[in-house]
Amino acid sequence: MNTIFIGGSRHVSRLPSDVRKRLSNVVASGHQVIVGDANGADKAVQKYLFDARYDNVTVFCSGATPRNNLGSWRIHSVSTPKDAKGFQFYAAKDREMARHADIGFMIWDGKSPGTVLNVLRLVRAGKISVLFNVPEMHAFNMKSIDQWWSFLAQCSPDLQANIRQRATAEEWTGEPAEAHAGPLFPLDPASPKAIVKLAALSSEETASVLNEALASGDASAVISTLDGIVRDRGIGQVANSAGLSSESLDRSFDGIGPFDFATVLKVFSLIGLRLEAKAEHNVNVPATRRRRHVH
Repeated sequence: MNTIFIGGSRHVSRLPSDVRKRLSNVVASGHQVIVGDANGADKAVQKYLFDARYDNVTVFCSGATPRNNLGSWRIHSVSTPKDAKGFQFYAAKDREMARHADIGFMIWDGKSPGTVLNVLRLVRAGKISVLFNVPEMHAFNMKSIDQWWSFLAQCSPDLQANIRQRATAEEWTGEPAEAHAGPLFPLDPASPKAIVKLAALSSEETASVLNEALASGDASAVISTLDGIVRDRGIGQVANSAGLSSESLDRSFDGIGPFDFATVLKVFSLIGLRLEAKAEHNVNVPATRRRRHVH
């Protein structure tokens, strides 16, 4: 059983279905949940857990009394410096949750610096953190500080500055001389929305990433990777070129709608890739088995 720090942005008041599915898995697994007391994502998560009648929950708050504790769960009050105000006052509980957690799950509005800063706190402690971007429906898995710096390099200058302003010197230490945006790989290949971010990759690098997914033999990993490429290039544009609606293609990647092989081939062609069969010269592999490659 793990302790999972679930937090997020105050502007997220409704949880997407993908987030609810992940919370359902947490409940089914009996994990210990620690959650904050703020409005927005914290309150929405509390509401979900309350409706699920889930008791393995602790609410963290800065100061003596939580702003929200919908389930009358255990309270962990975090003392704060007397001069702490505003963000720094509430950040005390976030730092405490990052210390107690084994894993983090952050529900992000795409703008909140505090949510991204919680990811930094977790990875600095050597803990995996999932950052779910609600507007884009992307789920990023960050295991290391290098992945966090790569993610930050993709953010707007304003957001970077806001995060830097709020972070302590200890949290921000080790900033690279030049951060390069790189690919971020999904935590959960079985999750239809665990998407690979491929904006910084060339066509050859994109093909290489897809080849790795194909070689794994995991259909969900292939679809998840292809999903990331399509969304990065504009799902509306790709869908129109394929003679499909954006909603139809989106539902296909979600596993809700049909996704036949003809559609897969069409999508590959539209993004400048093709499938090619290549023989594997391996004595331990039957002669009829082939590995697919992308070019």
